[in-house]
Amino acid sequence: MALSKDRGITMNDGNKIPILGFGTYTPDTSQISKCEEATKIAIEVGFRHIDGAYIYQTEEQVGRAVRAKISDGTVKREDIFYTGKLWSTFHRPELVRKCLEESLKKLQFDYMDLFIIDNPYSMKPGPDVFPIGEDKKPIFDNVDLRQTWEAMEACKDAGLVRSIGVSNFTRKQLEMILNKPGLKHKPVINQVECHPYRNQSKMLAFCKSNNILMEGYSVLGSQRDPKWSNPDAPPLLEDPLLVAIAKKYNKSPALVAICYQLQRGLVVLVKTYTRKRIEENIQAFSFQLSEEDMKSIDGLHKGMSYLKAEIFAGHPQYNPPDVE
Repeated sequence: MALSKDRGITMNDGNKIPILGFGTYTPDTSQISKCEEATKIAIEVGFRHIDGAYIYQTEEQVGRAVRAKISDGTVKREDIFYTGKLWSTFHRPELVRKCLEESLKKLQFDYMDLFIIDNPYSMKPGPDVFPIGEDKKPIFDNVDLRQTWEAMEACKDAGLVRSIGVSNFTRKQLEMILNKPGLKHKPVINQVECHPYRNQSKMLAFCKSNNILMEGYSVLGSQRDPKWSNPDAPPLLEDPLLVAIAKKYNKSPALVAICYQLQRGLVVLVKTYTRKRIEENIQAFSFQLSEEDMKSIDGLHKGMSYLKAEIFAGHPQYNPPDVE
């Protein structure tokens, strides 16, 4: 899977994905209105990979931004690589296409470039995206993810999506899909939390050995969303080693963290609604870290997650974050 001149990498199904993507999640619903303008800026400065999801509630804004940049001649639809995600309340096979079609309607797109299972934790179908019981705990659903995957394959065969993949899957869960009898399309990607404090080296090696790309989110640490984030986790970009390496290259710690992942062969997602930072993040290709600096950053790994994964602890598919 060699990197092409346009900074795209070919996935195992033959389709190409840009290796640097712009994330559209916001922890603050009052910021959703800013998503449209930020997405326009991202496209203007050179981002061609836009990462969205049903659960983000920003699909209408993202769709308007992309269509605006198509209308003014900045891009064509085929220039944009859009990733959407199947939310947990739609895991039952008969609901998969429904989730996809709802997202496409909000986006006003004819197809998605990539559609991935957002996480392996199935929840009760219904109007609530995060159903909670009287005990204040999530109401889970027990779905065979192999059947969910077959419905994903059907969406690809129907031309509604070009590529299909997964997110937050463990090796065991990936193997369950890969070893499924009658598998038609293997996952092209596994999107996971990945940063120097949790570098996912074992998952990366497993994905590479199976010709699956690994895509990293939270590569700059976390946005401190109280619903999902660990408030006690140290700020990644203040790490003394990253700060020192950034000074050496006359770059920001954020660019060092992004470059580190790109050089490891990951597809990298970055998210900010600030023009200055959007413009800065696209500069990640302007330099290369030395092998020595890469190894130094490897040494920061401590198996630490920024996410409160225990929120899913009662689910049959739950696996605590591995510490490698």
